Amino acid sequence: MAGTGESWLIWALLSAAFAALTAIFAKVGIENVNSDFATFIRTIVILVAAGGMVFATGNWQSPSTVSNKTWLFLLLSGLATAASWICYFRALKLGPAGQVAPIDKLSVVLVAVFAFSFLGERYSTVNWVGIALITAGAVLVAVP
Repeated sequence: MAGTGESWLIWALLSAAFAALTAIFAKVGIENVNSDFATFIRTIVILVAAGGMVFATGNWQSPSTVSNKTWLFLLLSGLATAASWICYFRALKLGPAGQVAPIDKLSVVLVAVFAFSFLGERYSTVNWVGIALITAGAVLVAVP
């Protein structure tokens, strides 16, 4: 690891903190608006922020340098993200943030299962116990 700026753990913790704020801000923000329209507004903000980051860091690259495989999987990732956000905002509109967010975080468990199944990632017994505990914890937190 080069430095703090290169640590995946720091970035992952920041991601978790911002994801938590996302749930709280979104719950308040969708109070008087359709959840699909709220998702649209959020997407515009993300597009501007991501574009600003690419510009500020000088990381623009010509789209022609991106392989077809990369285009395909980024397109699929974008579609999955859109579906996730639409479902998440609909769930937040209908339910309490404190119950919706833990169920949404079952994505952590699904990532582990999908990474094991499709990417060949391997986990130790301790890792699988952790995955089971995350599952149990998310469900227990979400129980009304």
